[in-house]
Amino acid sequence: MFENIINGISLYAIPFFMVSIPIYALVKKVKVYEAFTEGAKDGFTTAVTIIPFLVGMLVAIGVFRASGAMDLITDLFAPITNKIGMPSEVLPMAMMRPLSGGGASGIMNELFTIHGPDSLIGRVASVINGCTETTFYVLAVYFGAVGIKKTRHALPAGLIADAVGIVVAVVVTNIMFM
Repeated sequence: MFENIINGISLYAIPFFMVSIPIYALVKKVKVYEAFTEGAKDGFTTAVTIIPFLVGMLVAIGVFRASGAMDLITDLFAPITNKIGMPSEVLPMAMMRPLSGGGASGIMNELFTIHGPDSLIGRVASVINGCTETTFYVLAVYFGAVGIKKTRHALPAGLIADAVGIVVAVVVTNIMFM
């Protein structure tokens, strides 16, 4: 029953938005093409502005992975993750997700190759990927693009949300697929 509802929603969601957005623009008398090109110009300017922040983030991620710190942390926390139902193999992906979406996707694809996407490890990794955010990336890129230097509570709030997302992903995946 629940699966049929979700399938029905997902079947019509994209066509609904593809039709409703232009109709809404028409009703509001928005010049869609002009708004699109103006947004594209702003997007290009933003992309050029954030390049230094992206380079810094990618270098930091490379140093972290190459140093072996990720393997050390994974081995250290394996007993804890196994007790809460989280396969320790997923921990590197969960740790990488706040840093880099691409890095996390690479680790997740590696887990898929080794264990399969329909394994518990693959499912936990997939749900964690959907339940968490690239917190450090978002802070570096978006705050950097607009010149915000003091992030105040954004970092702790983002990391707490990521931690909650990981725990909930593990619990829900274990309930749904065990």
